[in-house]
Amino acid sequence: MRLVHVHRMRGIGGSERHLLALLPALAARGHDVTFVGLDDPAWDPEPFYERVGVPSRRLSCPRDVDPQLARRLRRTLRALEPDVVHTHLVHADLYGGLASLDAPWALVSTKHNDDPFRAGVFRFAERALTRRADRVVAITDALALFIVERVGLPGEKLDVVHYGLDELPAAWGAGSEPPEGRFLLAIARLTEQKGLDVAVRALSELPADVRLAVLGEGPERPRLQALAEELGVSDRLLLPGRVGDVAAWLRRATLLVHPVRWEGFGLALLEGMLAAKPVVASDVSSIPEIVVDGETGVLVPPDDPQALAQALLGVLQDPGRGERLGAAGRERAFREFSVDRMASGTLAAYDRALSGRRSPSSAR
Repeated sequence: MRLVHVHRMRGIGGSERHLLALLPALAARGHDVTFVGLDDPAWDPEPFYERVGVPSRRLSCPRDVDPQLARRLRRTLRALEPDVVHTHLVHADLYGGLASLDAPWALVSTKHNDDPFRAGVFRFAERALTRRADRVVAITDALALFIVERVGLPGEKLDVVHYGLDELPAAWGAGSEPPEGRFLLAIARLTEQKGLDVAVRALSELPADVRLAVLGEGPERPRLQALAEELGVSDRLLLPGRVGDVAAWLRRATLLVHPVRWEGFGLALLEGMLAAKPVVASDVSSIPEIVVDGETGVLVPPDDPQALAQALLGVLQDPGRGERLGAAGRERAFREFSVDRMASGTLAAYDRALSGRRSPSSAR
């Protein structure tokens, strides 16, 4: 099968890390895989292209709305002659959908998050785009429910395929070294969605030797720094930004904290589980599908610093419990969220998308 994946490039987040695992796995099964990046020049996508492991094409996408981009993308896709075009996130869905009007290839769209804006006015645009798609992939059951009940997408087009990881992310460059001693690790963009302000408030209730490190960048940095100053924990909040070796920080961390307000999947959860770290996370969206409360981690209500602090204390004060939770999480990650399972589920969605169309000459 000849496959083309399309994604707007703004660095490496959860959906990009998903592609770094999925695309080589599809290629390893004998499929012809190409990645088309819609590059935002305000960001640095080079680490992604260096690691993606399949041929790539790059189109400049400096603006959210670019009438010419659909034409350029259509020319690129026609030259690649795909059997399936697979789009990821809003920009790729929009331009990929427009570029695929009356095209011979099947169109598949993966929905990666349950951002509340998608249930607002944008839902009408998403419904229109989905009429063109042959299949829609949701990365969790919770997200599938959201896009059917809140966005109004047709359930009969829907497949659920969880993210998969087999190993911790490879280092892509040099960067800050993880600290010594006990620290909580969050891997997240610095945005309101990720609830990092809740973690900073919880930090003020934890022992003075415990620090919080957040790997990521985003617009909430000044607010988080100001909050830490206000609470007297600025010396215990580490914001190193994007680091070249996330795995090194995971191995050194005491536990993974994920205090989000909503979440499509939370690939950082799998990374923490693969590192055998106990996870303390919000009991929202898809997270209960990933983290089993009391078995591989602890789930708490969102936006509740006191509940988060108590859960963190419970793990910090009982290292043996933390080890048991971490070991169970690692076993669950390998069993339920492998790259092989993700690749098989994705290919099954392609088979359904191609049903009723011409059989591709390269199908296997």
